[in-house]
Amino acid sequence: MTPAPPTSGTSKTPEWLRRKERGNIFWLSVMRWLSLLLGRRLSRCVVYGIALYFLLAARPARKASRAYLKRVLQRPAGWLDLYRHILTFSTTIHDRIYLLNNRYDLFDITIFDAEQLHAMHTAGKGCFLFGAHLGSFEMLRSIARDNPSLKVCIAMNLENAHQLNDSLAAINPGVMLDVITLGQLDAMIAIHHRLQEGAMVGILADRASGPDKYLELPFLGSPAHFPTGPFRMAVMLRQPVYFMAGLYRGDNRYDIHFELLADFSGLPAASRQDEVRELLTKYVAALECHCRAAPFNWFNFYDFWKSADSETF
Repeated sequence: MTPAPPTSGTSKTPEWLRRKERGNIFWLSVMRWLSLLLGRRLSRCVVYGIALYFLLAARPARKASRAYLKRVLQRPAGWLDLYRHILTFSTTIHDRIYLLNNRYDLFDITIFDAEQLHAMHTAGKGCFLFGAHLGSFEMLRSIARDNPSLKVCIAMNLENAHQLNDSLAAINPGVMLDVITLGQLDAMIAIHHRLQEGAMVGILADRASGPDKYLELPFLGSPAHFPTGPFRMAVMLRQPVYFMAGLYRGDNRYDIHFELLADFSGLPAASRQDEVRELLTKYVAALECHCRAAPFNWFNFYDFWKSADSETF
């Protein structure tokens, strides 16, 4: 596979970071308060209304949803499809309120293929868990429900969702301490340190956290640009890399999947560029598989297939 030709454009900031955050801190706080007061089942009535509002008011997101659903469903998407897509996203945000409050008892969670992760923890080894904006990444912490000593942290960019993350952090500030902020100079050092401690470091690897290099790979029938930063870091740090997805399945049900993509630990370094390309290719294949299995769980509400305004790898 050869790298894609350089794309046009002068901006070095990914499109999703150029989007203005929607929402209002007051109404986010009200929703948080109602959710904790009324409980999940009653407060979900409000979530249905919020999803309808965004379906009607957020035209760019609606347009992106329609384009994505046409690809993954392989048919034109109707208004009911669009509403279900936005409602699924709204539901996972709403459920974060309870997950951050350690209310895992409210959910029916099925975990697939996590045995290797627990074996690595027993041996004191760390690993990467590469997810995407697919389903609920917050469900990652559920693997530690029965094993409090399991070390799990998340490396993410908080820049484009300050209001939402600040509102959710107020629920349980101690939980948010497990977040490493990407885009900062010491992020790589912090991640390496946590891996050496035997932690599982989760990263949403489908979006760049800042200026990055990209690989163009086929995804849902068309070429798309994927950032190479997380994959270059995994190759450099020589740790096992798993794909992780916490898929919402309706009502209170979530399916959590883990899949080993590569294990660099103990292996001599080969061509770094070849290793990055192979790892990213496996990641995209796993991502497409889960998108087709749970199509309404994809939450990149912008033109993901638009040429990235950044260098190619």
